[in-house]
Amino acid sequence: MSGPALKRVDSHSAIHEAALNEAIELTNMLDKLFQNNQEEEALELAYVLIEQWETRTLAHADAEEDGLYKDLVEADPNVKDDIIALTRDHDLLRIIVGDIKQELPKNGINDATIQRFQSLIIVDELHNEKEMEVLPDH
Repeated sequence: MSGPALKRVDSHSAIHEAALNEAIELTNMLDKLFQNNQEEEALELAYVLIEQWETRTLAHADAEEDGLYKDLVEADPNVKDDIIALTRDHDLLRIIVGDIKQELPKNGINDATIQRFQSLIIVDELHNEKEMEVLPDH
């Protein structure tokens, strides 16, 4: 069973918006540090950004999959394909974060790292739009 904040469109949307805005802000800061050749600071911020994705967005994704998504399919089996797609979005976010975590110690910050962080934002934006369509009361 999922909590009431996940079931209400307005509060659920606010959760997404807060985490995404924070990720965008941190990614922009990371890009500026990288562009200014502040490699040490950029690397430190990259690890903070990974933690932000894991503790905010991916932890939220886990909660959705453990409760909300199951509840939605149980209430309306017609949303099953949408839920599969939304779960795949979560998987993509997990894969990209995992790739960044694996590459950072080996290669540090580079253009590919910045692009991966930016791709997280794009996937999450698209995911959030679709999820708001699927939630009841929308």
